[in-house]
Formats: sequence, C-alpha cells, structure tokens
Amino acid sequence: MDARRESEPTPMKNRTTAERKSERELVVTRTINGPARIVFEAWTRPELFMQWWVPKSFGLSVLSCEMDVRVGGKYRLEFEHDAMAFFGTYLEVTPHSRLVWTNDESDDGAVTTVTFEERGGKTLLVLHELYPSKEALDGAIAGMEGGMPEQFEQLDELLVTLGASVGRS
Repeated sequence: MDARRESEPTPMKNRTTAERKSERELVVTRTINGPARIVFEAWTRPELFMQWWVPKSFGLSVLSCEMDVRVGGKYRLEFEHDAMAFFGTYLEVTPHSRLVWTNDESDDGAVTTVTFEERGGKTLLVLHELYPSKEALDGAIAGMEGGMPEQFEQLDELLVTLGASVGRS
C-alpha cells in the first residue's frame, strides 16, 4: 500500500485519506457533513450505526449490534455469513469528541481512537488505529481497501437523512 491513499473526490463528496504513520499505526481522516453531536450519535447508537458501518458493496448484513457506550462498556457486532463478529471494550468515551475502544475479536486487533472536531457545522473525523504488530496492520489494510471510503459515504448519506428528519437539509 502506498504511504498515503485517497479516495477519488467527486463533486459534493468529501475525501477519505489513509496514512500509515508507523509500522503499527494507521490514521484515516474525513470531513463529515454534519455537526459533531450528530456524527457522534451515529457512532454510538446501534440503530444508527447499523445503517452505515458495513459497506453495501460487501453484501453483508448486520444481524445484531450491542453497544454499552461508557468506559468499561462492551460492544458486539454480529454479521451474517460465517457468524463473523467484532467485539471489544470502550476505554474512553467523551461525548461528541472522542471514543477509544479495543478490537478483541483476534490477537491482531487494534486499539481504535476516533475524534470528532466540529468545524463550521461539519465534523473533522480522525480515526487512529494502533495494531500490536506490523503484520497485523498489513493484514488489516489488505482487508479494508476501498471499504472505509464507502463506509464514510454511507455515513454522510445517513446524516442527510437525519438532518432532513429534524427539519434541516
């Protein structure tokens, strides 16, 4: 993978950038079209999270999503096909600005930090993943090619719907 990747920008869409910061660290940034409060809710309310997290092109459905979003709380996402699941523990929860959690589904799981910084009604989202080894990050990058930009486009689409549902466009 190149040291830095960008999804192709299209008119009216934001660009997702991914940069390997070290052998074990990946940082993904994206400006999301919505205030930090709403973006944070989309990351912490299961009924919203399930609507955008899985890239549609993957053809998977989320069977269940449990989130106890508090320090020490657990989360678990279960998918159809092979009974695949992602799960872990929240290490930090700062409403509307920061989430940190473990990815405990394998020994190669990262610690993920997501920050939400509001800028003029939009949110600068920075996702930082720290893996236990270079090989773990190599494997994760191979598995997420193309998926993350699609996820964030789906998040943008969801926020348009949420904005419209509360009288904003």
